[in-house]
Amino acid sequence: MSVQGIRFDEVKVGDALPPLVIPVTVELVVAGAIATRDFFPGHHDLAAAQKLGSQHIFMNILTTNGLVERYVGAWAGPEALIGSVKIRLGAPNYPGDTMTMHGEVSEKDEAAQTLSVAMRGVNSMGDHVSGTVKLLFAQGALA
Repeated sequence: MSVQGIRFDEVKVGDALPPLVIPVTVELVVAGAIATRDFFPGHHDLAAAQKLGSQHIFMNILTTNGLVERYVGAWAGPEALIGSVKIRLGAPNYPGDTMTMHGEVSEKDEAAQTLSVAMRGVNSMGDHVSGTVKLLFAQGALA
């Protein structure tokens, strides 16, 4: 991967994205909730989260979605547009854990100039997130 991102013509199905390790901190969880205007107490209030049966505050889906876009978008670079993000949540992301993002090119459409990336974010309890990100490249984005 270069600083400029990938070149569509050099990518093939099965290519792996480099892993990205994301420390899950109280600051990340709370800042993500605030930035997405999600004031649900489980994302910032430890006592409220524990009252709900959670061991700690937990990351919201909008923060997870942003981290997925960051991971795939940074790999793809500025020539790609994110066309769609389809994710499923699994194990919660709690502060003190680490989530490692993994991805692989799962589809390539030469005619439409699109790539699909199958990805997952794994923490100590298993998959926090899994899904697919579709990328559009210049010619495909303008069509």
